[in-house]
Amino acid sequence: MNIGWVLPVVWVALGVVIVTSSLRSRRSRFAYNLGVGAVSALWVVAGAGANTFFLLRGDDYSGFADGASTSFVHETWESLVVPHHGLFIGLLIAFEALAGIFVVSEGRARQSALLLLIAFNVLLLSFGWGFLVWTVPMVAALTLLWRVGLTSRTEHLVAARSTTAASRERRAAAEATG
Repeated sequence: MNIGWVLPVVWVALGVVIVTSSLRSRRSRFAYNLGVGAVSALWVVAGAGANTFFLLRGDDYSGFADGASTSFVHETWESLVVPHHGLFIGLLIAFEALAGIFVVSEGRARQSALLLLIAFNVLLLSFGWGFLVWTVPMVAALTLLWRVGLTSRTEHLVAARSTTAASRERRAAAEATG
């Protein structure tokens, strides 16, 4: 089965949704949630799912680091990862799946997953400058989603504290009158 054209189309489509949603996420909770869902789909389906397919198909990932700007990355990839691709790609699949799952969780799990995905995308640059076209908009979008999530989490905590403070005041007033 040749899925050679499907994967780039899925990546670009989800990437466009992520970038577009992240730009609107500060003003729209729907856009924020759509962006987070697209991030999850990108890493679970187009990341972990695709790499699982390639691993089961028997791909050894040789040549992936051919565009690396340093010989260290290329040589290390070919001498360490390729001969043990089952282990290393298995770890990659686990990371992608977990990051994609945790990003749909609220709170610290989402924030941590977004930070890890930002770092992951920056590290892609070590495999070649061609990844710059993907990395710049994706890191910007993930950073926007992370910041909006951080802001809304802070606002939620402030609202919860003020609700708790208001509840205490009402209780104290009720006890004083009763």
